[in-house]
Amino acid sequence: MKKILTLLLVCTTLVSGAKNLVYHDARKFPVLGTVVSVENGYTRFPDTLKTMVKRELLYTLGTNTAGMSIRFSSDATALSAKWVSTLELEMNHMTPVGIRGLDLYTLDDNNEWTFVSSVRPTVNKKASKYAIVDGMEKKMREYLLYLPLYDGIDSLYIGVDSSAVIEMPKVDLPRREKPIVVYGTSITQGACASRPGMAYTNILERELNREIYNFGFSGNGQLDMEVAGLMGMIDAGLFIFDCLPNNTAPQLKERIEPFYRYLREKHPNVPVLFIESPLFPIMRYNKGTAAAINAKNDVLKEFFAKLQAEGEKDIYYMNAEDVLGGNTEYTVDNYHFTDLGFRFFADQLKPLIEKYSIK
Repeated sequence: MKKILTLLLVCTTLVSGAKNLVYHDARKFPVLGTVVSVENGYTRFPDTLKTMVKRELLYTLGTNTAGMSIRFSSDATALSAKWVSTLELEMNHMTPVGIRGLDLYTLDDNNEWTFVSSVRPTVNKKASKYAIVDGMEKKMREYLLYLPLYDGIDSLYIGVDSSAVIEMPKVDLPRREKPIVVYGTSITQGACASRPGMAYTNILERELNREIYNFGFSGNGQLDMEVAGLMGMIDAGLFIFDCLPNNTAPQLKERIEPFYRYLREKHPNVPVLFIESPLFPIMRYNKGTAAAINAKNDVLKEFFAKLQAEGEKDIYYMNAEDVLGGNTEYTVDNYHFTDLGFRFFADQLKPLIEKYSIK
């Protein structure tokens, strides 16, 4: 036990942080992944939706910062962060870092995003402070700081050593023109990534170097028209429907057409990719679950065939078998993806986005 405590003290010392840090309000820098002005806080839903959204839980999930990130540049030798979480949420199947921590990346010489460190939240407190990295060479770098997947942020400050500069980004990466917009469920939101950077939308954003809006709402990707209205405000390069796990077959049959028609009316030339529900491992044993999932996938197939028969252009389809590739070790709890599952899914999606999206 003494050895374990000593090791923990050493690890704590390594991230204990440099002295003489100066903290800067992150609202000064570009915030990716939201249409809401940062002056109104870190959120995916504007205040105007509060009275329009029929389910309070959906609105609360919209205030989670899934897929959102901060872009800045600095020549800091030490970086730190302090932030206040909105909810102080905890779950029994997801790490605290993934739920309400941060994740820092830097751009390398090949314009590829490289992991620096996860930023761990304080347990049982809304306020957190964490020394991300120190001892770096004094060199101007581009940074991408991912925000929590399953909580919101009331305030966020980035700390740098007192001799450092911290400025607006020098390069426009990830590229913000014609972003990819993904609509979905808890899986889309990021359950159960170990840290924010491992949600599949965030993996794709880095690898495509293209802004991605994450409209994943845990248990609530139920094709609400208020969300369609918000998505319709975005000058997108591709819309992705990844919402089947949150819908029954009858619900899907009723709601997917008006949701799709609204987006198509707003953006007649933007491609749309439909994704079937994953074939979750539990389907091998629970026949009722298997029947329900197969039924909703059949509804999506029928709707897609109807669109094709009507001559709809720029619509594409991803089969259930391709989501997890038949692997039974890619989930935490039979439904929500591990980092490995997200990595596989992102690899499957990446060539489709590159092929079908407006450049």
